[in-house]
Amino acid sequence: MRILLDYRPALRQRTGVGEYVHELARALVASPPSSPEELVLFSSSWKDRLDRHVIPGASTVDRRIPVRLLNFSWHRLGWPAAETLGGGLIDVAHSFHPLLMPARSAARVVTVHDLDFLDAPERTRAEIRRDYGALAAKHAQRAERVVANSRTTAHDVQQRLGVPESRISVCYPGAPAWTPRMTEPQAGYLLFLGALEPRKNVGVLLDAYERLLAEMPDAPSLVLAGKVGADSKLINARVADRPLAGRVQLPGYIASEQREQLFKGALAFVMPSHTEGFGMPVVEAMTAGVPVIAADRGALPEVAGSAAQFFEPDDVDALTALLKKIILDSGMRSTMRESGIEQARRFSWRSSAAALRDAWTLAVESRRSGRG
Repeated sequence: MRILLDYRPALRQRTGVGEYVHELARALVASPPSSPEELVLFSSSWKDRLDRHVIPGASTVDRRIPVRLLNFSWHRLGWPAAETLGGGLIDVAHSFHPLLMPARSAARVVTVHDLDFLDAPERTRAEIRRDYGALAAKHAQRAERVVANSRTTAHDVQQRLGVPESRISVCYPGAPAWTPRMTEPQAGYLLFLGALEPRKNVGVLLDAYERLLAEMPDAPSLVLAGKVGADSKLINARVADRPLAGRVQLPGYIASEQREQLFKGALAFVMPSHTEGFGMPVVEAMTAGVPVIAADRGALPEVAGSAAQFFEPDDVDALTALLKKIILDSGMRSTMRESGIEQARRFSWRSSAAALRDAWTLAVESRRSGRG
């Protein structure tokens, strides 16, 4: 079986979706299939080139076509076919967003990470705002298989995009291969990791941190790590002014090889998002042995289970109280650490690869039988 996998989300500064694509590709190569398989990583960009050795064991196809041009052509015109760009016969054309990669004969698979583009289109931009809300349901219904990154997302796809449960597969992300820390850092910080965009709800975290400083002037510093997003200018201006000046660090994008040390230096991790289809940093934090405070929205309760402390994403007082409690209560942190490590063991990239292969097999069967 020859699979054309859209690697573009992982081409530059991998965030959640990019990391998901990259680690899945690595796991697929590392766990040989029961039948012959060629994994082909597809990329298209005018200026960024795909390293043909990025995933040893996988083939690559790198086209010099501007991303926006190709997306418009694919999403609005249904052209060119994956077989044309992928260099021949393809069994599965897999897109890692809700819109199809058009194909002549290949089974078409899409991955849906969340439906925030339907809930809050004002939090989206560019092509996502233009195309996702208008086209996602039609594309998901036409796909031979829809992959969701959590059961929460799978339920949303069924209810809101009109895809039968029988055509949805759940493929959780995995946990990193990190060793949990044995002791806490002496001067640990409060940590957020994610793109600085509206969906991540960083403003509420800053509100809570301001109130925390008013009550605890010696509270740990706050680190907001992540790539530049739509909220970056507002956040930069806010943390440069009192009372946050000098108390909040903005290290920017953190490469995958640097994340383990970032987490292990944290006293606690905070995920205040309005919604998450999964929330990979939560699993990373738990794997590292870092207590997690998270908003009780989207898949975050599903992913963190009983290991995290939860709050309503707009409840600044509740978040402030949790921050204060976790700083003062070392016993609670220890209990959360052990629970988090155990919870993180539920997720593995080997299991992710197996689930994805099952989805591909079902997609091919559907295409060949004409049930798509």
